Amino acid sequence: MKYKIVELENFTGDAATVYSITIDDSSGTLFDHFVKENVGSFKSEIFFILDRLEVIGNETGARNSFFKHHEGELGDGIVALYDLPDSNLRLYCIRYGAQIIILGGGGHKPKNIRAFQDDKKLREQNYLLRQISKEITTRIKEKRINHSLDGYELEGELEFEDEHNE
Repeated sequence: MKYKIVELENFTGDAATVYSITIDDSSGTLFDHFVKENVGSFKSEIFFILDRLEVIGNETGARNSFFKHHEGELGDGIVALYDLPDSNLRLYCIRYGAQIIILGGGGHKPKNIRAFQDDKKLREQNYLLRQISKEITTRIKEKRINHSLDGYELEGELEFEDEHNE
């Protein structure tokens, strides 16, 4: 698969840079697909997430308290954006400190399931983002992707193919 990390300029601001991923020249990002799939059934929750992302980019940065941590493997940066307490949506992200966040996908998490692994859609979205995180981490270690001097942007090879699952 081909991945491209793209900046979401409508959320990026002075406090953080917000990115998402396109896959195989898709017409939209993982985040775009998440919004389209869920806006009909969870309109108020989508609006809350959009507002939260605007606050992250322009006012507060990606604060620890905005995320549920340990949604992936140790050190991969996979988190879920916290939303309203009675919310049914999960949005998975890769967080690089308070300055950079990459939005993935997610979906509806019914209250009757305890873990995302119990839902096929959430499991697929989470594991996809884990794989992308591994690819990005490899490229960071190899210095093909790096952080800008101010720490607010990713630079380098932001378009790449999955080298581990071809």
